[in-house]
Amino acid sequence: MVQFEYQTPNFNPPKVLGEEIAKVVKNAEKDKWILMVAIGTKPDFYKQAPLIYWANKKDIPVICATTGQHYDDLLGYGIKEFKMRPLIDLQIRGDLLQKSVEIFYKVGGLAKWLKKQYPERTILPIPHGDTLTAAIVSASWFLAIRSGVGQNEAGIRGMNPVSFREHNILKKLIKDEAAFIQKQWKGDWELNRAEPWPEQWDTFVSGAGSAYLFASHEVCQKNLIREGYPENSIRVVGNSVVDAMELVPQPETSAFEDYPDLEKYDDWIRVDVHRRGNLTSTRFKAIVKAVLTLVEKGMPITWCELTATKRALQAFNLREKVLKIDEEYDNFVFTPLWREYGQVIEFWKSGKCFAELTDSGSIQEELNEIQKVLCLTLRFNTDRPETLFDAHSNILVPPASEENIVKLIEFIKEDTETQKTMRNAKKIYGEKVGEKIMDWLLEEMEKGRRPFSWAHERIYGTSTKDEETVDFL
Repeated sequence: MVQFEYQTPNFNPPKVLGEEIAKVVKNAEKDKWILMVAIGTKPDFYKQAPLIYWANKKDIPVICATTGQHYDDLLGYGIKEFKMRPLIDLQIRGDLLQKSVEIFYKVGGLAKWLKKQYPERTILPIPHGDTLTAAIVSASWFLAIRSGVGQNEAGIRGMNPVSFREHNILKKLIKDEAAFIQKQWKGDWELNRAEPWPEQWDTFVSGAGSAYLFASHEVCQKNLIREGYPENSIRVVGNSVVDAMELVPQPETSAFEDYPDLEKYDDWIRVDVHRRGNLTSTRFKAIVKAVLTLVEKGMPITWCELTATKRALQAFNLREKVLKIDEEYDNFVFTPLWREYGQVIEFWKSGKCFAELTDSGSIQEELNEIQKVLCLTLRFNTDRPETLFDAHSNILVPPASEENIVKLIEFIKEDTETQKTMRNAKKIYGEKVGEKIMDWLLEEMEKGRRPFSWAHERIYGTSTKDEETVDFL
């Protein structure tokens, strides 16, 4: 008889600085909400730091809560870099499933405890974007105490150019690179929420538990309205990554000190690959072969090895080959993850980086702002499509085959018109984004609003006080 082997969960207890939280609540004006800025992974640290900065500037009480999943000095350094001081550390560990279960259980318990301790106060968690933290914090808080959250960077949905259907680049070479790019910038687009996985699920679930949806662009606002969210729960504020690039301190150690070989060339392409869809065999092998082919042709490339990259290189027996190329070619620099966000910004602004070859979502946003560096996105679709059809600061380089990747990159490297368009692109993500978020929340506080409403309240207006009810679930 085959028996199911049930693994008993073994959770570390959260660390909650109750006395420090009590001070924040005690010192807060009675009519002000307590914001709980939630962070989990590296992008959260720098995209959420501006919210804490602007909450303090606007005299809005704020606490920081971390899932604790990035706890080492490398992955978790952003907390120190931006001087974030979490009063809550959930101490989650494990794989995707365990992390989800732990966040759900611990956030739900935290929500109930905070409501019991401070029954007269409104506490509004603000998770970020399309992370696992965003999905589970939103769902758990919503179900535990029937109250919504605020979702930073809400409404991002995957889309692809309709033109990709015209020519199957999995089987055929791209014939006209210029036309391929122009159709991305000026052609029609369609929804394609299959990727990134699981991020598209994360953002969708987070929105469902949100009372306030902070959209970074009008296309995100349109997505949310189409999905049925009330228009008065959505505001286009821009993207807080713009604030992060303003607030990031000078790095403790220069990227050029850590990696002095980067001084050798002025036109590096920096590679950053970690999306799960790109770790599948066909795509990943195509990316690796393309990168190494470009190196062998003399193109300066620096490749940042993230944890996911390393595992994929090992799984497909490619890491030794990459390391060998790293030893043989001075135009190839293979590095571990850069510890400081400030080092990345420094490198982009140094005049030594020609482009990013990436599957990151945030980099598509950042390089709309820092336009010296071209953004070449290794995806078949993107959840930042506005960077293409609105801004023209991004190009999709689908990881279909080694040949097509090389063909597109070589074209872009030589085509001055494409480069000129991208370096003069429209900046679309605003400024002082954290301030706009805080100003909206202050408006809501002044009106006596609360982050949940019943159907009749959406029709006739939200009551200022939560009506007494029987909670039996």
